[in-house]
Amino acid sequence: MERTLVEQAQRGDSSAFDAIVRRKVQSVYGTALAILGQEADAQDAVQEAFVSAWRSIASLRDPDRFDAWFGQILVNACRATLRRRRGVRELRLGADDSDDRTDAMTDVPDAAPSMAEATNEADRFDRAFARLSVDERALLVLRHRDDESVEGIASRLGIPPGTVKSRLFAARRALERALEREDR
Repeated sequence: MERTLVEQAQRGDSSAFDAIVRRKVQSVYGTALAILGQEADAQDAVQEAFVSAWRSIASLRDPDRFDAWFGQILVNACRATLRRRRGVRELRLGADDSDDRTDAMTDVPDAAPSMAEATNEADRFDRAFARLSVDERALLVLRHRDDESVEGIASRLGIPPGTVKSRLFAARRALERALEREDR
């Protein structure tokens, strides 16, 4: 069924492409949100990815590889969104990359320790996750948030399962190192 829609979209059928978008938009948005961490950025990346896919769908050689092809477009859109975000941040902060955020929970007197600790731990993880590359984030999101199998990730990204395993290992190590940096 999806192959038929992709082939119709390749011939310029916008209603077929709309059907593809309706089927995929929720999961694509969830992936982008997990990678980028901000709703507005995820919405921008998803929109950019679908527009880019529509513009270049005729160049897709194998309609059965749509998911892998589109997955790369989405990751590239997330990269572009991060580059824009960094540019805006540098304008606001100047050359300093530090983030002066403070945890509001630590300033609240008599806040429940477990709530403050959970918030601090979540913030720590978010900061560490933000240090990872888009590719590392995408792999970790697909495997651990989306519960995608190694074979599923390989198919989606168009790479061999062995490559997925080694990149997942490297991404987990990068996250561990980023978490260690947060502890310092």
